[in-house]
Amino acid sequence: MYNSDIPTRAELPSTRQLIKSTIIAIISAIVILVTIVLPSEYAIDPTGVGKILNLTEMGEIKQQLHAEAEADRQLELQNSETDDKSSNLLDSLFGLIVGSAHAQSASEAWTDTVTYTLTPGEGIEVKLVMQEGAEAEFQWNAEGGKLNYDLHGDGSGNEISYEKGRAVPGHDGVLKAAFTGNHGWFWRNRDKQDVTVTLSVRGAYSQVVLPK
Repeated sequence: MYNSDIPTRAELPSTRQLIKSTIIAIISAIVILVTIVLPSEYAIDPTGVGKILNLTEMGEIKQQLHAEAEADRQLELQNSETDDKSSNLLDSLFGLIVGSAHAQSASEAWTDTVTYTLTPGEGIEVKLVMQEGAEAEFQWNAEGGKLNYDLHGDGSGNEISYEKGRAVPGHDGVLKAAFTGNHGWFWRNRDKQDVTVTLSVRGAYSQVVLPK
């Protein structure tokens, strides 16, 4: 069945007509580019038409805004780099200060260090004689196993348990006396082998009370 909607060969445009249409389209695009796009977007007006249509002024404003935006971006980038450099400098200074503080702390010798070996099931107690509010820095480590411990104090009718732990390999910190009296550690070895505990202390105490 013949379909009348399909154009005949005679109705189709010739190759010459297609080339002509393509050339006209290209020329039109170039004219629009030169007379409208370049003046309105980039303030480039080779023909003078943009000025007549006030498009060149529009392009100048856009270029100015673009230049200002780019200048702001560059300034923000410079400020960011400056802030980063300042931050890095502060971090370096802070690291140096902290490192020096740690080095100084490490260089300070412990005032007293005691070591005991506990057999399975054995317990010992070491205390410091301290005034109320006094502080003592401590560090203890268990070698060969782990220990249960009770950090506590007593004196003048007062008793206190600061903290306890089970199967602990070591502990460090600052002991602040809640009242005047004896404050320290009780350790017990619940392992099946001997465990050696080493305690180091320094600070505001008058005496170390050792096991008898």
